[in-house]
Amino acid sequence: MEKSKILIIGATGRIGYHLTKASLDSSHPTFALVRESAFSDPIKSQKLQSLSDSGATILKGSLQEEASLVEAVKQVDVVICAVSSKQVLDQKLLIQVIKQVGSIKRFIPSEFGSDPDKVRLSVLDAGYNFYKDKAEIRRLVEVEGIPYTYISCNFFMSLLIPSLLQPGLKVPPRDKVTIFGDGNTKAVFVKESDVAAFTINALDDPRTSCKVLYLRPPGNVYSFHEVIDLWEAKIGKKLEKSYVLEEELLKDIKGTTFPDNFEKLFIYSAFILGDHTYFDIDSRSGVEGTELYPHVKYTTISEFLDTLV
Repeated sequence: MEKSKILIIGATGRIGYHLTKASLDSSHPTFALVRESAFSDPIKSQKLQSLSDSGATILKGSLQEEASLVEAVKQVDVVICAVSSKQVLDQKLLIQVIKQVGSIKRFIPSEFGSDPDKVRLSVLDAGYNFYKDKAEIRRLVEVEGIPYTYISCNFFMSLLIPSLLQPGLKVPPRDKVTIFGDGNTKAVFVKESDVAAFTINALDDPRTSCKVLYLRPPGNVYSFHEVIDLWEAKIGKKLEKSYVLEEELLKDIKGTTFPDNFEKLFIYSAFILGDHTYFDIDSRSGVEGTELYPHVKYTTISEFLDTLV
């Protein structure tokens, strides 16, 4: 079967770069739409050169430029948007263009996190609306009748695991650790390159059309206690533990402004509210990626912690 032509918007970003590489590795004709300013940024221009050398077609444009969007969308079968959470609502013009062009077989909007329709963090969402914004984009896509797949991978592995779930730290502690909540609620972590691999596998799969692709890889669904137990086993030492319960964490979050409190917001959402795992996947609206694509090899939390010992 002929490989779908894929357009990736945000190809120099945290997840966009991995998506573009995964698309190329899977032999999809791959296009990357990037802003003019990216070419003068040393890091972004280096990424673009690497992608170009690997076979990607680099197009200039942005989510604010309708003509560039129309030109890009007309060249492909699938559109993946991977812009930052601050730009989520900027996808509205892109959705209009996809509807207008009428030939896109699948659209993957910029999500790549917790399911915005399941997150129960709204009481704390003042000034921090990307769950609400992502849900708004979902409704617009559905109203326009655009074929979609939403990617719900929960946390990127690089977000909290390198600090052993300790806000503000850059490396895992070896003496003391703070546990938020009772330590038993499970959260999900997936390495960015693995998220990209699952996403690219889903693009031409009829089983993922108009569904949420959830990622809950075995070995990556862990509680606070389980992550700490893993680390203690690897360093051969027990850590001194202290607990911050829900009321105290909430008080701390509310007394701090975003983005300074974002790590604690995420911890509250996942490890206290259980936003990643409190619900079963409804087969009418969702599928689980590791069940659909058992051939995709992914990094477990244990393997990731091995690199930090």
